[in-house]
Order: sequence, then C-alpha cells, then structure tokens
Amino acid sequence: MEHKPDRTSSDGFSGKKGPKPFQVEPEARTPALVVHCEVKSIGGREGRDAPGPADIDRSASSKLAETVGLAYAIELDVVESFVVVLQKIRPATFLGAGKVDEFTGIVAATGAELVIVNAALSPVQQRNLERIWQTKVLDRTGLILEIFGARARTKEGRLQVELAHLTYQKSRLVRSWTHLERQRGGLGFVGGPGETQIEADRRMIQDRINRLERQLEAVKKTRELQRASRRKVPYPIVALVGYTNAGKSTLFNRLCAASVMAEDMLFATLDPTMREVRLASGKSIILSDTVGFISELPTTLIAAFRATLEEVLEADIIIHVRDAAHEDAAAQGRDVEDILAQLGIDELRRRRIVEVWNKVDLLDEDARSFIDHQAERSEHEVVMLSAVTGEGEDDLTGLLGELLSEGEQELVVRVSPENGADLHWLYQNTEVLERLDEDDGSSQLRVRVPEPKIDSLSRREISVLDQGEF
Repeated sequence: MEHKPDRTSSDGFSGKKGPKPFQVEPEARTPALVVHCEVKSIGGREGRDAPGPADIDRSASSKLAETVGLAYAIELDVVESFVVVLQKIRPATFLGAGKVDEFTGIVAATGAELVIVNAALSPVQQRNLERIWQTKVLDRTGLILEIFGARARTKEGRLQVELAHLTYQKSRLVRSWTHLERQRGGLGFVGGPGETQIEADRRMIQDRINRLERQLEAVKKTRELQRASRRKVPYPIVALVGYTNAGKSTLFNRLCAASVMAEDMLFATLDPTMREVRLASGKSIILSDTVGFISELPTTLIAAFRATLEEVLEADIIIHVRDAAHEDAAAQGRDVEDILAQLGIDELRRRRIVEVWNKVDLLDEDARSFIDHQAERSEHEVVMLSAVTGEGEDDLTGLLGELLSEGEQELVVRVSPENGADLHWLYQNTEVLERLDEDDGSSQLRVRVPEPKIDSLSRREISVLDQGEF
C-alpha cells in the first residue's frame, strides 16, 4: 500500500526558504507542485530521514529539497511539495490509483499549472498523468533540460541543449501531440496507407538531430585545435568539476579575480570558462570552470555536452569541488565520480584528482573535526577551503604548484646570439626563471622544463650548463 504524502513547507526545505535565482514577482511565476517518489527497497525497508556518517544514500527529504531547488532555478512558484513512498511502480501512471486521485484534488485546489515528478517517467506515464490531472507534467530529465535550455548563452551551449532536448522529445511525441494518429497519403497510385503524422514528425526531428550532431562535430574539431594550440605553450590545464552549487564558480572567481556568474542556485554555470592563473610559485596555469554535475544526470545531456566536457579529459589536474557543509556531501561526491567514470577518466588520471572540500566556514567545530578525520582517509589529496573567505586558498595553490612540478627539471642553459629561434623556443615551451645576457650577445637562462619537453630540448642546439654556473 502506498503511503500518504509527507508534506513539507511550500519551499520544500522544512521551513527554510530555498535559493531563488531571480527577483521575479510571484504572480509572474508558474505555480507548480513538486512530488518526489521514493520506491521501497526489495526488502521492504523505507527510505531513512537522516542517513548516518557511513550511509551515502540520500534521504527522501534531501532529494525533495534538491528538486525544489531545481524548480526555483527556472523561476517556478512551488506552492506545495511532497514525498510519496511507493510499494511498486505502476506501468500506466507510475503512481497508484489512490495517489493519482489524491493529487487530482491537490492540483485543482492549488491551481498548479505544472507538476514536477522527481522520477524517470515513461512517455505513456507522462501522457496519462497529464490527461488525468489536466496540467503539464515534467519528470526529472525534462526539468533538468528546461534549466539547461534557460541557461545556455553561447551558440555551442544552445546547440548542445537543443540536441539533448530533441533526443529526449523524440520518444515522447505520443504524449505531446494530439494530431499524430492522422496519416498522409502515399506517393504514386499504389502503396500502403502512407506515412503517419507521428512518423513524419519523428523523421523531421531526426533530421534536425543529424544536423546538430554535424555542427557539434565541427565544434569538437575546433576545440581540439584550440587544445593543440595550448599544448604548444607550457601552460598546464586545471579543470574544476563538482556537484552543482558546490561553489566551483566562486572558487574560480577567487583564483582568477574574474566575474563568472556565481549564485546560490543550481546550475548557475552552464557555459565553460577558461582563464590564465599565475600561482605563487610563478607557474602559470589555465583554469577551466565547467558545468555542474547532478545525480541521475540525463545520459542525453552527457552525450550532448561531451565536446565541452572533453576539456576535463584533457586536464593535467582535476579539482573536484565538494560542498563540505551539505548533508549529502558524500553522495554528491560519489555522483561526480560516477560521471567522471562515464566520461572515461582512466585510473592513471584519477590519481591526478585533488579534492577541495569547500564551504568549511559554514561548519561548527564538531563538524569540522569530523570531516578532518574523513579527509585523512581519502584516496585523493584533500584541501579544506572556503571560496568566500579565502581560507585554504594558499594551501590549494601550493599543492597545485607541487603536483605540476613533478617530473620537471630545472636547468641552466646558454643560447648563442645567432640562435634566436632556440631562445624563442625556450620562452614558448619552458618556464624561464632567470636570465643573464652576456657581453658577447649570448644568453644564460635558468629554466624549468616540463617532462614532455625534455626530449625536444635535447635535440636543439642549446648548451646545458652546471647549476652552479649561473
């Protein structure tokens, strides 16, 4: 038997107002209901309200709060939110008949124009619920696609979102259109009943998908050329990844003194941004801020954004930013690692992941002591940090400098005056620490050579001196 919905406050955060991204008049927002469906485990155990330290499964209330946050991200007015625990999934409507009837009354009483069901609904289930409730229904994938569609700013971002949206909609024409049973006549004087309207619409969508894929393939080639150009310069790539709203953009802004949009809302960043950053050691890096991840991220989005996310694959170091103050920090971290695995981060590259446990300024003494013990057991390097106050920033940049210096060699070299091309090569491919110009026109330099450039240096007419000769 299905359980009666657990009501929360209208914001879904147990009385606390959730992050609302824009100052929009309430009457201008679409009233919406948010329903999180918790399916009982096989053993009959229901979802827990508060997971313990060793339990990385999210509580039902936390999942509901996240979904409400997603709704606020596209300016919806969440008038009611619920948790519904199900014994089993119904093929026709996902929810049982009793719950469907109950929500029919709630929709009518609240005037909701949209119901968000935090689950993966089939096209048939979505169509049936819309027909019964007489209102629009979005499942989790549809909601995330709506957010991405609203946030895409660059041409590339819009292409990626449209591709993901069309791929998702292609299988849902059955619920979205009312004229799809019509048939078009066949060509010529003989033939079958002809092409149905739904077949024609699917064909048109597939044609558009094919065009978008060709355009994104061109984007992929352009990005590869850009990466090849960057590889000619000895600037390592450091990519920020993490769960949405973990504080990546705030950290990016602090490290770069930039002004990337950083708001307390889900998916504040969609289009990637790259900036040059100079570390305290004098080494320059290219820092990349990427789109935030989320649990159950639609596979259509991962596929569509692969051209963008390949920046992560090419990174020399990946900084995994985690919200240390969030109750589901462990589960969020696992979700990010799962997506990195889907992208193809191999075991060797996983050793180059640095975890930044952000928002430590929000922790009390006991919570800070607890996560300090957790950090000691992590397989990755961990830096405790507050992107707002700056605590831990020097620790992070110092660690990056150490990691990026591994395998490098510091050499003293001399370049003769007629070998200007070699001098230019040194400045383009190594980090010049000191330079002394001699009376005969030759130059003596102390340089730090990245490991991939050592063989190239040995093939050039550049004299390597003893360290003490400088």
